[in-house]
Amino acid sequence: MQLNKLFNIKNITVACIAVAFVGCTDLDEKVIDEVLGDAAANAPGALAAAYDRLGDRTFVDNGGMFAMQEYTSDIAILPTRGSDWGDGGKWRAMHEFTWSPDNAIVTDNWNLLTNGITRSLTAMKSINASTIPEKQLFLAEARGLLAFYTYTTLDLYAQAPYRNPYVENAPLEILKADTAIDDLILEVEEILPDLAELGTNSTHNGRFTREAGYALLAQMYLNRAVYKDRYNTSSTFNFNEAAVNGNGTDMDKVIYYSSLLIDSGKFSLESNYFKNFSLGNEAGKELIFVVTQKIDNIRNGDNDLAYTSMERNQRVSAANRGTNASCLTPEFYASWQGNHDDPRFHRYVQYRDGTWFMNDGTTPSVPATDIVPGTSNPWFHFNFGIMAGQQYGPKLTPAGAFEMTPDGRIKVSQLFMEKSTATPMDFTPALNFDNANQAVFAQNQINRGARCFKFEFDPEEGNGSSNVDIPLFRLGGIYTMRAEAYFRKSQLASALDDINKLRTSRTREALFGNVPGTPIASIDAATLYKELGFEMYWEMWRRPQMVRFGKLDLAQPGSAKPATPPFRRVFPIPQETMDVTRGFTQNFGYIN
Repeated sequence: MQLNKLFNIKNITVACIAVAFVGCTDLDEKVIDEVLGDAAANAPGALAAAYDRLGDRTFVDNGGMFAMQEYTSDIAILPTRGSDWGDGGKWRAMHEFTWSPDNAIVTDNWNLLTNGITRSLTAMKSINASTIPEKQLFLAEARGLLAFYTYTTLDLYAQAPYRNPYVENAPLEILKADTAIDDLILEVEEILPDLAELGTNSTHNGRFTREAGYALLAQMYLNRAVYKDRYNTSSTFNFNEAAVNGNGTDMDKVIYYSSLLIDSGKFSLESNYFKNFSLGNEAGKELIFVVTQKIDNIRNGDNDLAYTSMERNQRVSAANRGTNASCLTPEFYASWQGNHDDPRFHRYVQYRDGTWFMNDGTTPSVPATDIVPGTSNPWFHFNFGIMAGQQYGPKLTPAGAFEMTPDGRIKVSQLFMEKSTATPMDFTPALNFDNANQAVFAQNQINRGARCFKFEFDPEEGNGSSNVDIPLFRLGGIYTMRAEAYFRKSQLASALDDINKLRTSRTREALFGNVPGTPIASIDAATLYKELGFEMYWEMWRRPQMVRFGKLDLAQPGSAKPATPPFRRVFPIPQETMDVTRGFTQNFGYIN
């Protein structure tokens, strides 16, 4: 059996296996039995279905975990832009902190995550009943995925459903974050010996390997103290509580599991930071556990992390454009002051003939030698990172092709907003909402907000399709967790070393002599918090960081986020679930 092909899961039709999750009733064992049929025959497909949920909206879509973890943070915002992105206020609610139990994003993501739990339990039941040679390995992976989905659900909603997959008609259990986090940690520690090391047993970074287990354990231990005392008004958490097994503290465990990855020799920091988020990143040196993506006409990978921040008149090919949705908050953009030379802030693109696209009006054209796969159409490369100010790029002819120069190059012009054609595409870091409490722009204001071009936009037709894998755990994030753990143990020199390792391992482009980033001289809580943002922005890590550092409750002047009470640190259980499923109690603060 070719496991590497089996778990390139876009090649497997999973609709006939996946269990739709409505409330929690679909965890019923009879439903699982009806869907599975011959459990042994369906074991590989059931596990593939559990993996597929990672990439089918949940961790790749603008409205998935990105909306929950980034739009609620001090990094990203999706305002209403003229006639676009109103949608009943669901996007604004994420940044204005006005969501309720019937918010569509809150409900959709609960359904996605609990469906991931269901699929993982289904896989466990199926694999356990099988006699396949890979039974022990597959079961460990299914248990790892269950832990990952359950942990994410507890992080966001403080509760998660569970049924024992090995017991017929097992009762529904409602896990609570403050106690379930300990059981999840013990579960993942228990399966470590049965998980394959990355690269063995035909595994790749799209599989839940032992290294993915180490990363998840580090993350769970880092957040464990928050779950034990989620609503305390001072945001003072006991990060140095004794670890679950009594061997050291939570922060000792973060350091231990992080160090297993850092010291393994299997991973190394990319000198070109943006290579982690570019086409071809599946072989990236930093990537530990990813959502594997592929354009294959089955589902087609999702390009939302790039697509939503690009403007509609920004085009990598004549067939593909952005959609002018998300942008950076003024607060996050301002945090980079004095650090615009950091290699993670911005990177210019150099074309094959040596042309640098400067994006400032000084690059009149670029070569058309890169071709969109499967076509004869030229491919335009934008720069990477954070974009502010007037933007430049190719325009379309009336025939729908790129404007070209007489000598056959792609013509570069000043760009204007597609839906406000007299408005220059001048991305202003300041948002300046007319009503400071509402993230709403008039049509002629839709240029506002610095944009994030961290993930490369795929030029193949389909706008939202992508071959770029989405990192769930990568080495840069592991360093940030270890640095924070050192800091919380008052080992400031070690924390500073890890942060400076991230800073100096990244280098600028050849235009600037490939110089490395500059180290910082000292570290405190404010500096560490800022550095975590520099390394992990746009990667669905920010909201938990804000909770740990006591930032989530604070107002964000200039971005419509008011001061909020501690109960907003978690989301409500969706009303539709409360209406049909016994056992759940609504989270504190959301009870009518």
